This record gives sequence, C-alpha cells and structure tokens, in this order.
Amino acid sequence: MAEEKIGEVVKFFSKPSVAAVKITAGELKRGDTLKFTGHTTDLTETLDSMEVDNRAVERAAAGDFIGIKVSQRVRPGDEVFKVVS
Repeated sequence: MAEEKIGEVVKFFSKPSVAAVKITAGELKRGDTLKFTGHTTDLTETLDSMEVDNRAVERAAAGDFIGIKVSQRVRPGDEVFKVVS
C-alpha cells in the first residue's frame, strides 16, 4: 500500500479527541484511510467524519483546515498520509 502526504497536525484537543489538520496537498473524503506519523506517533485510522468550521463535510482539499476525530493522541507537527492501494 502506498502513502501520499496530504497534511500535518496543527493542534490536538484531548477532551473530544480531535486533531486539527491542515491539508497541504491532494484531497480527502469520508472512508479514506489515514496514517498519522511522528516522533512518538504511529496511528492508522479510517476517516469516519470530518468538519470544517464546525460543519460536517464529505470532502476536503488542499488549503482546508479540518477537524478529525481520532482514537489516540496525536501531536502538532505529526505528518498525515492518505493510504492508497
């Protein structure tokens, strides 16, 4: 499985367990598989939902800041990759 870098984590909110991610390249849609990697982070998840400005969206493209619910802690600066087959 190949991976393409699509962005990076800007902030992590622990109570709702949400990562704020800036999309720097490409496009995301619900159902995509994401991989978060960093110094102490290695997390792979399916993108179930994402929000832009507190509104649920189906797609996000380069330049968007999105909120993604994650199951584990991620850190600012962690890279976000889209897993493609």
